[in-house]
Amino acid sequence: MSEPAPGPSRRPPGRPAATRPRRAPRLPHAIRRGARRVDAATPASKDRAVDALRALAILGVVLGHWLVTALVPQDGALRTASPLRQLPWLAPVSWVFQTLAVFFLVGGHVATRSLASARGRGLSYPAWLRSRLTRLLRPVLALLTLWTVAAAALLLSGTPFGTLHTLLKLALSPLWFLLVFAALTAATPLLTRLSPLWPLAVVLHVDVLRFGLHTGPSWLGWVNVAAGWLVPYTLGAAWTRGELETRRAARVLLLGGAAATVLLVTCAGYPASMVGVPGAPISNLNPPTLAAVTFGLAQCGLALLLRDLLRRAMSRPLAWAAVALVNLSAMTVFLWHQTALMTITAATLPAGPLPGLHTRPDGLGWVAARLLWLPVLTAVLALYWAVFRSCEQGTRQRRPAGAGTSGRSRVVHVHRAADRGTTTADHPVRRSPDRPEGLSSDRP
Repeated sequence: MSEPAPGPSRRPPGRPAATRPRRAPRLPHAIRRGARRVDAATPASKDRAVDALRALAILGVVLGHWLVTALVPQDGALRTASPLRQLPWLAPVSWVFQTLAVFFLVGGHVATRSLASARGRGLSYPAWLRSRLTRLLRPVLALLTLWTVAAAALLLSGTPFGTLHTLLKLALSPLWFLLVFAALTAATPLLTRLSPLWPLAVVLHVDVLRFGLHTGPSWLGWVNVAAGWLVPYTLGAAWTRGELETRRAARVLLLGGAAATVLLVTCAGYPASMVGVPGAPISNLNPPTLAAVTFGLAQCGLALLLRDLLRRAMSRPLAWAAVALVNLSAMTVFLWHQTALMTITAATLPAGPLPGLHTRPDGLGWVAARLLWLPVLTAVLALYWAVFRSCEQGTRQRRPAGAGTSGRSRVVHVHRAADRGTTTADHPVRRSPDRPEGLSSDRP
């Protein structure tokens, strides 16, 4: 007798059919999928090397500050110290991580290109400037608000004035850079055709008066704050004009700037460190010296030589998504990285002097310990980034239900409507309203 054919399984009435729970996608897969979306949403005409250079410049400054800045207890208060003072042979660290010239190079290139695009669309200069400065200075309000409250709380709690002065000086030190950058941005219409040789000549004459003839008013060196950073900014404008497209021009900047810097350091008595060292009689950065400017020329030449390599690297979706994310929050990262250092330093003070954090930076042991603290500092900075990044990106408008693009990644969404449509060739690109747009290069 044959066995009856198995029929469909029966279940008691009213009991729902068992369904296998859907597993959430693994994190690496989700990251790769998001990176592919960002990559696909970016216009093919976009020069990704611009964003890559900006991201490298910001991250270089952050890591440089973390590696050469220490907060140590001294005379009942926290004081700043630097390993560069006790270990001057570490000066090459400043050559790698003092990357502000690259940021001004990219800033000048993007601003002049954005201004040309705005004029082509009939946008007035006041409207263009208001849009750019709003995006640049909006994150500053959050920093000032938090530190105003923190300073009041510290004063009321009896914190020594020396400690408060040290903390505020470190926390607000990034603002000088933003003020200079904002001033150059406002002057962009006057700088689109200016040769970098003019501000370079100003820096040269100021230094001759200061260090050669030992004459001039005490404030004379501060002229170089504008003139010194105007050199890479106008190089960015020359890049927009197409004058730096050849590798020969980049090599001239690299080799000429490097040779001039070596001569100034070895023969003219300029410091080897390209950042300020506490207690040093001369700082290359505060205010900028001729050596800092020539070193910046070499950095700009190297950055221009790396463009093709960076374009190839940015063709990888993961690499490009990471760069896009940094660019969306570049000012947030820059403004809060010193606060992250002070937060972890103050929070761990009750645990006693911890190597690489509270101890004096006077040996290789401190350097090794500080390297171990970098992941912790990065995690704290990530927390500040999560809290304050919306201040930089602005309020995102709600999309109507059923629009088909709700939930789109913030990295994909372009919130820079005033600068929309610029490409590497400075030609506007028309995009479908239903197509997600790539990250704009026109960051401040």
